[in-house]
Amino acid sequence: MKRKILTLTLLLAVVPGVAMSASVYKWTDENGVTHFGDRQPTGSKAERVNVRSGTSSDASGNRQSPQERLQNMQEQQADEAEQRQETAVEEARRKQREANCATAQSNLDVIDRNARIRVEENGEQRYLSPKEIAEKRAEFERIAEENCGPEEQ
Repeated sequence: MKRKILTLTLLLAVVPGVAMSASVYKWTDENGVTHFGDRQPTGSKAERVNVRSGTSSDASGNRQSPQERLQNMQEQQADEAEQRQETAVEEARRKQREANCATAQSNLDVIDRNARIRVEENGEQRYLSPKEIAEKRAEFERIAEENCGPEEQ
């Protein structure tokens, strides 16, 4: 009688361990459907799944340490900050071009409307000569051409 109880106890202790050591495989078929099974399929790549933890054996090798994750996060933040800086510089350049364009067009408009243009130099006012007006017109046209068209790379 003791022998039967001892055998039964031993059997009850060993069976769960044998059942838990069984392998479970996970694979995806050609239609994209994920399957699980106790036998590794032939002709397709399968990964072994740890039933107790719910993770695959392939996934455990891909984990990063906290230091690696922190370093990756810092690198990503630095890249984002650099991108924002570049965007801010481009925005400032665009706004400066718009302001230069508007000023040049306004100055050209003043030159076109007025036959005589008065300027102040060294605290004294004087009128520009026709040659000076032509030079100013050429200068403002050049500025407008550089700043009012599409930006060249």
